[in-house]
Amino acid sequence: MVAFLGGQIKTSAPIARETRITRDLGLDSLASMNLLMSLEDHFDVSIPLNALPDLETIGDLAAFIDRTKSTAART
Repeated sequence: MVAFLGGQIKTSAPIARETRITRDLGLDSLASMNLLMSLEDHFDVSIPLNALPDLETIGDLAAFIDRTKSTAART
C-alpha cells in the first residue's frame, strides 16, 4: 500500500500508516477522489463515499481495503 501510494502522490511528506491523508499529504478533495479511484482500480475494491469520513490515515485506508477484500473472498 505504501509503495503504491508513493508512486501516486507527489509529496515530500513521509508516507506511513499514521500519515493523515488530507492534513499530512496536503490532498484537496479532487486529489483525494483521484487517489481513491486509483486505489479501487489497483486493489479491485469499491470504497463507498459514506466510508470516507472514517478513513483518516493511511492505516485506516489499508485496514478498510483489507476488510473489504477478505469479506469479498468469503462470499
